[in-house]
Amino acid sequence: MAKESVSSSPASRTDRIPPYSEEAERGVLGSILLDPMRVMDICIERQLVADSFYVPAHKVIFESLLEMSKGGGVLDVLTVSEHLRTAGKLDSIGGSVYLDRLIDSTPTATHAEYYIDIVRQKDLLRCVIACAREAEHKCYTSEQSADLILSNVEQAFFDITERQHGFMVDWTRAVENTMKYIEQVLTTRRGLSGISTGLTNIDGVLQGLRKSEMIVIAARPSMGKTSLAMNIAENVALGRTSDKIARPVGIFSLEMSQESLVLRMICSHAGVSAFNVSRGYLSAKADHSKLVQAASLFLKAPIYLDDTGGLDVIELRARARRMKKKHNVELIVVDYLQLLHSREFERQGRQQETADISGNLKAMAKELKVPVLVLSQLNRAPERSEGKPRLADLRDSGAIEQDADVVCLLRRPCRIENDPEHNDETLAIIDIVKHRNGPTGDDVKLNFEQEFTRFRDRVHGVDGMDGAGETAESAGAAEAGPGMESQ
Repeated sequence: MAKESVSSSPASRTDRIPPYSEEAERGVLGSILLDPMRVMDICIERQLVADSFYVPAHKVIFESLLEMSKGGGVLDVLTVSEHLRTAGKLDSIGGSVYLDRLIDSTPTATHAEYYIDIVRQKDLLRCVIACAREAEHKCYTSEQSADLILSNVEQAFFDITERQHGFMVDWTRAVENTMKYIEQVLTTRRGLSGISTGLTNIDGVLQGLRKSEMIVIAARPSMGKTSLAMNIAENVALGRTSDKIARPVGIFSLEMSQESLVLRMICSHAGVSAFNVSRGYLSAKADHSKLVQAASLFLKAPIYLDDTGGLDVIELRARARRMKKKHNVELIVVDYLQLLHSREFERQGRQQETADISGNLKAMAKELKVPVLVLSQLNRAPERSEGKPRLADLRDSGAIEQDADVVCLLRRPCRIENDPEHNDETLAIIDIVKHRNGPTGDDVKLNFEQEFTRFRDRVHGVDGMDGAGETAESAGAAEAGPGMESQ
C-alpha cells in the first residue's frame, strides 16, 4: 500500500475555541471580591495578568482590580463598580449586577489558589497554541533560514516555560537575603559573589564567575587555555571549590574530540602524563591505580560534554538551552570562539561573523543566567611586540572585548624569548585586562605543570616556593587574604 502523502493529512483547524474555563475565571474574580488582600497577593505572585483571562468582561474586571490594588484602594462590589463606571466600562461587563453574580457563584475564597491554577494552565495552553501558529506562519512566509526560525521558535516556547517560575520576592525579603549574605561573608571570610574556580589566586581578583556574565580567556596557541578551562570545569563539577558544592557543568569542545578531552582530564587529575599513556609507558601498579581512581571520580561528575565540530552559534545556543533545561548546568564552557560559525553573517566577512557570534554568546549567558566561559585566540601581535598581549590583540573582532564582562589574557613567560621571566618554566600569568565589576591591571600568577596539563595556585617565588619552602597548597587561607580560603 502506498504511503499516505503529507498533503493528504487533515488541515490544522482554526475554528476551535481556545481552552479556557469560565467557571474558574469567575471563581478567581469572586474570590478577590470576597477576600481581596489575600487572593490579590496570590494572583500577583502567580503572575496573573488581564490577558490570562479569556472572557472579555473578565479581562476588564481583573484589569480594574489590579489597578485599584496597586493604588491601595478598597476592593469590594461598590468601589469596583464605581471605578468601572468612571472609566466608562461598567456597561461593557454587564453592570454591577454581574459583579454580584460573581460573588454569588463563588461559595468561598478558600479555594482561590485552585481557581487561579486552572486559569494559569488554560492561559499557558493558549500561549502554546499561539506560538505553534506563529511558528507555522513563519515556516510558510519568512525568508529567514530554517536554523534561525527553529531557534526563534524554540526560544518562544522556552519563554513560556519561564513564565512558570520567578515568583515575585518582596523588598523586605530581598533586604533580608542581602543581610544574610553580608553576615555569611563576615562569618566565613569568603566574599565570593559567583562560582569559585577552585583557584584561589583567580578567585581573589574575579570574586568568582558570576551568573549572566561572559568570561573570555584568550591566548596564543599552546599556552594552555584549554587546560585552564578544563581545570576550572573539573573543580566546579567535583566541588573542589571554596564552598565544596559540586555543580553541573556543560562543555562545548569544538576543537578536541570527546576521547581526547576525557583522557586529558583523567590524566591531569591522576597526575599521569597523557603523552606517556598514548605511548604505553605506564607503571603497571602505581599509574594504573591513579587512573582508575580518577576515572571512578569522573564517572560521578556532573559534566555534560558536546564535541560536535563546526557548530553554528544559533545551534549552540539551542543545545545549551536544552542542556540547561535537562541538567540545570550552572557553568558553560565554549572551546573556542573562533571555531564557531554564523550562517547569517558568514558572507559579510569574518569580522561581522565573529561580532554576531560574540553577541550571541553574551545573550546566551543572560538568557540562561549562568556564567559562560569562552576561550578565544589572540592574533600574532604579541609575538611581534615585547610578548605581552593586550586587549586589542583579540582575534577577528573588537566586538569580543565589548561583549565580554571579563577578559583574561593568558601567557607563559617560558614560551616568550625576550620575557624577563623566561627561565621560569612553570610560571603562567593571567592579565585581567577587562573586569566590568572590578579592578583591571592585576596579574594573577599560577603554576602550570605541562606534563600533566595542570594549573595550580602560586604563592611566592619560583615553582610556588618561598623562602621557607611553602607551596600554594600548604599556604592555605593565610595567603588567600580576606574573603578567601584555601582550595
